[in-house]
Amino acid sequence: MRGKTAETVIAILAAQALIDPSDIRLDASMDSLGLDSLGLVEAIFAIEEAFDISVPFNPADPAESTGFDSATVAGLVAAVEDLIAQKAG
Repeated sequence: MRGKTAETVIAILAAQALIDPSDIRLDASMDSLGLDSLGLVEAIFAIEEAFDISVPFNPADPAESTGFDSATVAGLVAAVEDLIAQKAG
């Protein structure tokens, strides 16, 4: 069962990838969704706006985005949940 955060992140990714949210699995990579670096950046902006958080994401080098896993949908959801918890914290 997906939580509210996961559903919102998935909806944002689906909108960027132009696919149905029900077609997105948690273990899917951004590449498998058809999201290139620009699509991922647009999704990150939408996530920041939706959750009122600041995402430490470096689009030039995603591997350098400390503590922010954007490799898979599950990683992205977990990273967003962590940022939400830190903000509330």
